[in-house]
Amino acid sequence: MSLIEIKNLNKSYGKTKVLSDLSVSIEQGNIVGLLGPNGCGKSTMIKILAGLISDYTGEVKIDGQAPGVASKNILSYLPEKTYLPSWMKPKDAFSMFQDYYEDFDMNKANAMLEAFRLNPRQPVKNMSKGMQEKLQIILVMARKAKIYLLDEPMGGVDPATRSMIMDATLRQFQEDSLMIFATHLIADVENLFDQVLFLNYGSVHLFDEVENLRNTYGKSVDELFREVFSCSVNF
Repeated sequence: MSLIEIKNLNKSYGKTKVLSDLSVSIEQGNIVGLLGPNGCGKSTMIKILAGLISDYTGEVKIDGQAPGVASKNILSYLPEKTYLPSWMKPKDAFSMFQDYYEDFDMNKANAMLEAFRLNPRQPVKNMSKGMQEKLQIILVMARKAKIYLLDEPMGGVDPATRSMIMDATLRQFQEDSLMIFATHLIADVENLFDQVLFLNYGSVHLFDEVENLRNTYGKSVDELFREVFSCSVNF
């Protein structure tokens, strides 16, 4: 079943077109790598799905409905930048999410907090970027959502922590859910993906099962990405 249906999606910032007639159908039960060069529209697409951007043309359906209150109730979103107040502690963030979201699992959140070795009473302002990203991953994955949207979730963490986050993400992911995972760290996380969606100049360049791509091209996703988006510059 397709949880996300996008048809002829267009979005511009002023005179700059970011998404151009983008059409794609994404089914539940998959972790999808959303990949592309800087400025290709990854974050814009995710923000539209999250209901944060509404001034676009085209059709976007999430579980059969346009982005809005209903879709936000089944969708868990991790933005690219830290959004938590500097004074907030993990225990405060957990309480806030429990109040806002009926599907927030406090036991799961506390288990992930312990696994990530975070102090429940340490303010965000005293955390490293990597620690803040761990906390935000916990908040997102502790929800029993139908759709998870992760925008560059591991840019500030070391390789060992990335492996830990990947493991936690896989363990918490439900088979009937859908995850869209935007990242530049392809080599580190491509084994997490069932499918990959390459965006280029605001439209779909390629969308396929990872296994099919490896069999067809005889390359890893990272190698294929570099081949597709490489460019030569003459000086």
